[in-house]
Amino acid sequence: MAGRGTITLSYGLTGVMNALWGATLPATDARLELGPGRVSALLMALAVGALVAMPVAGRLADRWTGRALLRLCAPAAALALTGPALAADARTLMASAVVFGMLSGLLNVALSLQAAAVERALDRPIMAGVHGAWTLGAVAGGAVVTAALRAGVDVRVLMAAGALALAAALAAVKGAPDAPAPPAPPVPGTRAPGRLLLLGVIGAAAFVSEGAATDWAGLHATRVLGADPATGSLVYTVFFVAMTVVRFTGDALRSRLGAGRTIRLAGSTATAGYGLVLLAGTLPASARVECAMAGWALAGAGMAVVWPVVASRLGAADGAARRLSAVTTISYGGGLVGPALIGYVATTATLSLALVIPAALALLVATVAPPLLNAVTRTASDTLSRRTS
Repeated sequence: MAGRGTITLSYGLTGVMNALWGATLPATDARLELGPGRVSALLMALAVGALVAMPVAGRLADRWTGRALLRLCAPAAALALTGPALAADARTLMASAVVFGMLSGLLNVALSLQAAAVERALDRPIMAGVHGAWTLGAVAGGAVVTAALRAGVDVRVLMAAGALALAAALAAVKGAPDAPAPPAPPVPGTRAPGRLLLLGVIGAAAFVSEGAATDWAGLHATRVLGADPATGSLVYTVFFVAMTVVRFTGDALRSRLGAGRTIRLAGSTATAGYGLVLLAGTLPASARVECAMAGWALAGAGMAVVWPVVASRLGAADGAARRLSAVTTISYGGGLVGPALIGYVATTATLSLALVIPAALALLVATVAPPLLNAVTRTASDTLSRRTS
């Protein structure tokens, strides 16, 4: 239980860190007058930093252990948020985003490695639950950001103070133990590069949706629907409230429905949600924000369990750090590059048109992912079901 408690707490604090970045983005946009083009470049800088660091994380975990990697990079990533907080211009903001992206990339891989190790040691599914702790942290952080901005707190003070507090908290958390687990039965195809790529693409579709909410839901509310910045932060929070609720029930849902049916239901729900988001801009002004909030809530509920299922299946099949690092890189990379691509389309066309991208990916998850995931992970799914029945 100690291992599960420490990794759950680490995920929760990392969710708060994500809120300090995502929920403050509309206020930072207003402070530095960035506009869609510069926001897109900012998100690309973050993505480049993370994608450079993620492939290295597996090698570092093999050398130092996953526990050591997590204890080093978690407080460092939190401290790196002081860079964007204090940036005086767009150029400084871009440079600090690269640093924050690199440390966040290491942190995301370290969290996945440790969660998979704890799940195997406990011999029961926990992945959706720990990701639920992440979204709970994101919800709590988003609520605090919204309240603070409404109270008139300067976004620079808010981000810097939050970064220092998070760094201290993460430094105080003892890493989850690197407890050895009995080797899991190999799943046909999980060692093949093509199968690993496939698992990564499925996870990436979910992270593009999550990244769209983190980086663009608030800006869509303010720039397209006419909401104020504080309301834009609230839209972000609504997405993660829905995601949190579903993730805390996700392990039970997956045990009952199976991986394929769960992801089909998830993708269908998210597709309906994006339909409401896209519809919002055509409605009367009095109903736009409410419609968008309902849509983001459905999108969050739908995509809540996709990555936990992928990570759990890979961890059940093979816990080798480099393989999990590779799939995590593809998945998180999609979540980082996707929002930047959305920004590019928003700059060249409209933000509403750009949000068709995560909507299409949600539909892809609903229609294509279930049979592919079942083909890759049928053996692991049957094994896990027998263990947990």
